[in-house]
Amino acid sequence: MSPSNTVADFGLVLPENQHICCPECRDVVSDDGETPIEELSRDRCKLVRGSNGLNTRLKKMSRRRELSDLNHLSSYEKFAIESIRNWEPMKGKRALLCGLTYYKQKYSLKGPDYDVSSMRELLMSRFLFPSSSIRILSEVDQHLLPTKRNIQEALRWLVKDNQDGDSLVFYFSGHGFRLPDFFDDELDGFNEMICPLDYTTAGVIIDNEINDTIVRPLRKGVKLHVIVDACHSGTILDLSHVYNTKMSKWLDNSPPSGVYKGTSGGHAISISACEDHQFALESSVRKQMEGVMTYTFRKAIAENRRVTYAGLLASMHNDMLEVKAKCSRLCNFFRSERLQVWLGFHLLSPDLSSSIC
Repeated sequence: MSPSNTVADFGLVLPENQHICCPECRDVVSDDGETPIEELSRDRCKLVRGSNGLNTRLKKMSRRRELSDLNHLSSYEKFAIESIRNWEPMKGKRALLCGLTYYKQKYSLKGPDYDVSSMRELLMSRFLFPSSSIRILSEVDQHLLPTKRNIQEALRWLVKDNQDGDSLVFYFSGHGFRLPDFFDDELDGFNEMICPLDYTTAGVIIDNEINDTIVRPLRKGVKLHVIVDACHSGTILDLSHVYNTKMSKWLDNSPPSGVYKGTSGGHAISISACEDHQFALESSVRKQMEGVMTYTFRKAIAENRRVTYAGLLASMHNDMLEVKAKCSRLCNFFRSERLQVWLGFHLLSPDLSSSIC
């Protein structure tokens, strides 16, 4: 895929006519599960060990298995699963939008609800997605909750019976984590993952599973765009090619193990808030709390009807730097040295990856 191709060329057809989220939830923590520590080097490819720490808990989360017997589910869980299974797999255009605020949880977010609403409007008004083709999982407006089982079932709906000419979109706004990879699947030694609403009890959804669920089933002529506004989301689909903006070329991201991570003839494209080792931000610089990546993505498309993928990344990166600068000035005004240091340490770089180049 050439980065000079326009976003419209891959199925998202365009019509012709200060406030910073607390960073502690996104930092690696020490064994007591509470004390933030400096991010470990990628070269070490491991986190702090400890029987009671966040690292151990997350390892257990990532390995938990789903109960296949519906009798183990609550009445709401059964209702939700059956509801999603009854969603009609629309032909042509289909989208799944997930927004997670983690309401009343320790590390809650404020922007995802608005992010989902704005992305739905973008898909409908600029990319001509019918309202009936867009499904939402969120904690507001009587939508089904974005629990692990619901997200997993909804992802299966997204690619169900996909066929030539389909344009599919998966959008996620919420928390992301990464953990060491022990199966030689990752070049940097880490697996990336997204956190469903119930991740503390049901577990996270790892990149390998996401790849198996929505990348592998893509048939010839089908195009999937995945947009993830979360920390450590750079290679959340485990696609084989990552675009390097500095070198203006695609880099090989194939797993060292040699396992196949491609499609069944289709094309998958991922646009992420940051690289795998970086953190995403949400901000109220525009007086509305929202994910910085989502805001810059929408802004780039609104300002250029025929924006290329390379142009999209460049525009998003420049706008992210601008938002970061405004937040930095606010930190200086309020003399928040801790946030100022944190902002200076994390330089956001939106990531683009593709199943073909």
